[in-house]
Amino acid sequence: MFDLDGTIAETGIEIALAVNDSLRQSGFATVSQQQVNGWIGHGTLELMVKALAFVMNTSLDTARTHSELGQLKLHFDLSYQRHCGTVSTLYPQVRESLTVLKARGVKLAVVTNKDRHYTDIILNQHQLVEMVDMVIGGDEVPAKKPDPAGLKRCLDFFNIAPERALFVGDSAIDAATARNANMAVWLLPYGYNQHQDVRECAPDRVITSFAALIEN
Repeated sequence: MFDLDGTIAETGIEIALAVNDSLRQSGFATVSQQQVNGWIGHGTLELMVKALAFVMNTSLDTARTHSELGQLKLHFDLSYQRHCGTVSTLYPQVRESLTVLKARGVKLAVVTNKDRHYTDIILNQHQLVEMVDMVIGGDEVPAKKPDPAGLKRCLDFFNIAPERALFVGDSAIDAATARNANMAVWLLPYGYNQHQDVRECAPDRVITSFAALIEN
């Protein structure tokens, strides 16, 4: 099972474009790519809460109840529909490794906090739809990661015990999700982890690329 943003695909540029479109339309200052990368991981609403709190120099709690938040989220959705899948790229060895795993009969799933609609756009854009056996978006489960609902749904679907599964991600959120599902977790160091070293998350293993998944 794999996370999407920061694990399979570099999507931050597209997300930042939509965030800044949304902020401009509401009369706020824009933010940097680095700032957006640090906010990715908890889903769209939380992303816009963090952006609003930053540009207003206020607390997250204040931003969550601000009258402008709903409009910002609407602007983001409209903008991201235009940008999603346009300039994202797969990380090195992703396609090759998934192809090998698929040929070996390994069941593959994507479990992400990104809404399913946008997840499907990314997977279609990069021709990965036929490679994965199951996709779970953040809007398809009662609670987003680190709640383990998505991983548990996959385990039930494939009828696989947690000790026979692996979750691959890029963040503390992914590490906590796997632990909450009693699964092993491997983390990649190149994604979106609030600008923190993934080793601090104490994963079972840190891998530098997807190629580690097909090592004999």
